[in-house]
Amino acid sequence: MGTVAPTDAVRDEVRDRYAAAARAVGSNPGAGCCGPGDALSAVGDRDESEIFGAALYRPGDTGDLPAEAVLASLGCGNPLAVAELRPGDRVLDLGSGGGIDVLLSARRVGPTGRAYGLDMTPEMLELARANAARAGAANVEFLQGQIEAVPLPDASIDVVISNCVVNLSTDKAAVLAEMFRVLVPGGRVGVSDVVAEDDVSPEERARRGSFVGCIAGALSRAEYLAGLAAVGFTDIEVVFTHEVAPGMHGAVVRATKPGDARTAGR
Repeated sequence: MGTVAPTDAVRDEVRDRYAAAARAVGSNPGAGCCGPGDALSAVGDRDESEIFGAALYRPGDTGDLPAEAVLASLGCGNPLAVAELRPGDRVLDLGSGGGIDVLLSARRVGPTGRAYGLDMTPEMLELARANAARAGAANVEFLQGQIEAVPLPDASIDVVISNCVVNLSTDKAAVLAEMFRVLVPGGRVGVSDVVAEDDVSPEERARRGSFVGCIAGALSRAEYLAGLAAVGFTDIEVVFTHEVAPGMHGAVVRATKPGDARTAGR
C-alpha cells in the first residue's frame, strides 16, 4: 500500500478533474431554464450515473439541498447511510467536493454538532461554501488541505466519512493514519469507496480505469482490511455494494478507534 509514482502528477490530474467538475456546476448557477451543469457528465466520457453520483442517495435525502451541491456529487455511495451520525457529533468529510455530504451531516448532527469538509481544490471549496450559504447551514466549515495531512488537531473528530476519495490518494497509508489520529477514542469511520476484489492485481486495476476515475488507485479488500488494522482500527469491515467495473466494486468501509469516546473529553 505504498506511494504510487509520480505522486505530484497524479495529484495534479485529480485536482484538475475536480476543478473542471466544480466549474461545470458553478458556471451557470440558477441561470435561465437550464441552471447549473452536471459534474459527472462534465468529467466523464460515458454515462456512469447509475454507479456514481447523486443517484446513489436514498429518495428524499437530497430534496432540500441546493441543486449545485447535488449536481456536484461524484461519489460511489452514500456514507451517511453507513456512518450512524448522532446529534452533537463532530464529523469530518475527506474530499468534500461540492459539500453534499457535509450538508447532509450537518443536518444529522444538529446545532450542537459540527461538520467539517476537507478538499484540496480551490474551485470545489468555493462551490461548497456557496452551497452552505444557500442552505443556511451554520454548523459547517470547509478547510483547504490534503487528506494525507489533515489540518485538524488530534482526537478532535467523532466520525470520519468520505465518498470515493481515499482511492484517489497516492499515499493511502498516510490517509488511514490521519483518520486514526483525528478521531477521539471510540470514534468511527464510515466511508464509501471503490475497492477491488482480492484477485485483481494493481496492473489489472490500472487497465480497467484511470486513476482519477476512481478505479486504478483502488485498494483490494484485503489491502483495506490490513491497512486499517495496521494503524490501530478495530471492528473493521469492507462490504461490497455494487460493481463499477469487472472485479471492482463500490463498497462501504467501517472501523472504530479503540477506546470510549465518553472518556475523551469534548
